[in-house]
Amino acid sequence: MIKATLTGQRLVALFLLGGLLVNYPILSAFDSARMWFGIPVLYLYVFGVWAALIVMMALVIER
Repeated sequence: MIKATLTGQRLVALFLLGGLLVNYPILSAFDSARMWFGIPVLYLYVFGVWAALIVMMALVIER
């Protein structure tokens, strides 16, 4: 029972972290005309955060 509660709390924390990372103040820091390997930095940031959240959720659930 405690493990399920802890897993749920960790998933909620990841949800809040994801919401924070793709919210205006942080997202606007990457909104520029710069490119990295021909890909806009904003796209790399958004997809990088998305992939990292998926990996972290998988680690929390599999634990």
